[in-house]
Amino acid sequence: MLNVKELISVSLILFSVIDIIGNVPIVIDLKRKGIKIESGKASLVALLIMTLFLYGGEVLLHLFGVDVASFAVAGAIIIFIIGLEMILGVEIFKHQQGSGKGTIVPIAFPLIAGAGTMTTIIALKAKYDVVNIQLGVVLNILLVFLVLRFSDWISKKLGEDGANILRKVFGIILLAISIKLFKDNLASFKLG
Repeated sequence: MLNVKELISVSLILFSVIDIIGNVPIVIDLKRKGIKIESGKASLVALLIMTLFLYGGEVLLHLFGVDVASFAVAGAIIIFIIGLEMILGVEIFKHQQGSGKGTIVPIAFPLIAGAGTMTTIIALKAKYDVVNIQLGVVLNILLVFLVLRFSDWISKKLGEDGANILRKVFGIILLAISIKLFKDNLASFKLG
């Protein structure tokens, strides 16, 4: 059922994890290297990947014998690490760079719909309604499209310091979200 509060929460969580504003320097660097990025195509492919994982991710987990609460706890740990990366300015998760065209790899996957995003989507399913998650995904993809389309302009307006401040703010938000997800899902485990 549509819930505006849940939609806002999900959208902000996904916005923080996708970190499209923080990834503007990567997009600009790829463009400087002569790699063509098609904003619409990258956004649609990322939307497809995220939607498939939203609806089929649990089935995939069950094939491996993993329940959603366990995956949510694992996701909380990954979100925590991503938040630390953003705050401390370090790279723990290494991003592989593609060659040639940059629309699908590395933009759509793994930059937008990477491991952190997919883990977050499954973790969100443990707490939020699927409709709100899907709408949050769509809203974020619309934002991703706009950022990719106007990345040169955004880069000039934000400057390097502005992008760094945004990353740190969203890093702190991710840390808080990860602790809440961890706490909420850890309670579902029966100890002893």
